[in-house]
Amino acid sequence: MRISVFGLGYVGCVSAACLAGQGHEVVGVDVNPVKVDLVAGGKAPVVEERIGELTAEVVTRGALRATVDVEDAIANSEISLICVGTPSAPNGSLSTVYLERVTEQIGKALAAVERRHTVVFRSTMLPGTCLDLLVPILEKASGRTAGVDFGVAVNPEFLREGSSVRDFFAPPKTVIGEFDTESGDAVATLYEGLPGDVFRVPIPVAEMTKYADNAFHGLKIGFANEIGAICRALGLDSHKVMDVFLADRKLNVSPAYLRPGFAFGGSCLPKDLRGLVYAAHRADVSVPLLSHVLPSNEEHLKRAFELVARSGKRRIGLFGLSFKPGTDDLRESPLVELAERLLGKGYDLRIYDANVSMSHLLGANREYIENRLPHLGQLLTNSIEEVVAHAEVCIVGCTEKAVLDALEPGDGRVLIDLVRVPGAERRRAEEGYVGLAW
Repeated sequence: MRISVFGLGYVGCVSAACLAGQGHEVVGVDVNPVKVDLVAGGKAPVVEERIGELTAEVVTRGALRATVDVEDAIANSEISLICVGTPSAPNGSLSTVYLERVTEQIGKALAAVERRHTVVFRSTMLPGTCLDLLVPILEKASGRTAGVDFGVAVNPEFLREGSSVRDFFAPPKTVIGEFDTESGDAVATLYEGLPGDVFRVPIPVAEMTKYADNAFHGLKIGFANEIGAICRALGLDSHKVMDVFLADRKLNVSPAYLRPGFAFGGSCLPKDLRGLVYAAHRADVSVPLLSHVLPSNEEHLKRAFELVARSGKRRIGLFGLSFKPGTDDLRESPLVELAERLLGKGYDLRIYDANVSMSHLLGANREYIENRLPHLGQLLTNSIEEVVAHAEVCIVGCTEKAVLDALEPGDGRVLIDLVRVPGAERRRAEEGYVGLAW
């Protein structure tokens, strides 16, 4: 098929490259010319396992190109995937400004297209957004009727940053919210041959599935972290406790996310939890558990800060900054929040993250870090040894082997472990070692 993908962030870039890898003819569209130029040159605009090689491969053989021209993309494709961001305000309300903008542009372009074109929304949005807001925009801008002159569908993504290419080709499920059967058929064709159950459901159900998934993922992480905090206070090994818990595969849940660690973050879980709670409050529905997942996560972040404060030392080395190892995504990263608090309290901080470079950060990712840590370039170094030499307290927020090798026990430094480094059970007895939740 001929496909256009709007928005070349994590979801759009991965979707475009993977679809091109399956043999489709794909054009990526973005308002940021830097991202377009990178893709056109065979380079991925994001850091992600396998995405660099795959992008280079499909661009070289002509299966993927990129443009800023919406009309060109629509004229040369049969189906469009919308992957633009839907950021939330502090109160959880969803911003649909990017969705509305690109929807109107696509609608205007559809006015000049005679054949049927299917518009597929992959952006995360609350139930009702597509039918009540976006479909009317498409119809007004195009002068045409949804389900008759053009197709509409919602196709939420379930791609985890750090493993999104693998997740694309081995999805846990495929969800298609279809305006009509023909629209659903067009989307289903994209995923033929991939494993996992396919659910063809009403559009609002598809919109809600991503929130249900992410709310539960956030809940699982918060639950595991609270158990870890209690276990540590009682002198127990939380991972041994969770080993017993996870052995019950009949009544308990999947092991995913159920390992005590650091606070969760990223561009999905916090935003989607806020959005779901906001929607519930607007509908006068009390959700006390979901309402307290983010505060629980905040408490876990505070525990990490308090461990640093309790050390009584001022020179801090932070290893890891992105919200998840293997990516450069800093948006709502708890490590960024921790760094911000340390700086605010006057700590002398140095940071190492192999995947984060100021010169490579783009779009919303760069805007976020410039607002939160405007002097990051002065704090960030590409030398592990430099950070170790500086630090009286080393905060381990990544599992990179080179970092772990450099942090030898018994050197007089305090080591605060946020990730449960290999051998953590043994190291608990070592002077200076502190596990966050074990």
